[in-house]
Amino acid sequence: MKKLILILFCISFLISCQPDGRVFIEHQELSPEVEWLKKDTRTFKVPVEDISKNYNLSLSFRYVNGYQFQVLKVKMTETSPSGKVQEYNHDLKVISDKGEYIGEPGYDIWDSEHLVQPNKNYDEKGEYTYTLEHNMPVDPIILVMEIGVILDEVAPE
Repeated sequence: MKKLILILFCISFLISCQPDGRVFIEHQELSPEVEWLKKDTRTFKVPVEDISKNYNLSLSFRYVNGYQFQVLKVKMTETSPSGKVQEYNHDLKVISDKGEYIGEPGYDIWDSEHLVQPNKNYDEKGEYTYTLEHNMPVDPIILVMEIGVILDEVAPE
């Protein structure tokens, strides 16, 4: 009985930590070697149930002190439930113009979120597939840990 109460408490704690309107969040590890190869794509399956709403689509990025590029270039391929494919190129600013890391620090690790498509409206209901790959001039890029996709409903005004 104590285990059940503890499990229920943990589940309710995790659910309560999500911001209002959060539809989807998933992070995927890039490599145990703390690097990202261009051929090493990450795929996310994002459910969209209400096409009458607008959404904010963000990418999250976890990196380590010493990451040397001011911007992480990411190629994102979106595939709709009916198979329509669109490609986007996003520049995630990781280091400010003052040379400071952007994001939330945790010892030597930084977590950053980047709004890449504000007020996005989906045409189809169902599961969208997002494939992410780095689009940097060097391969691999080092001192990187995770990439992720976040989808939030835009609050009505």
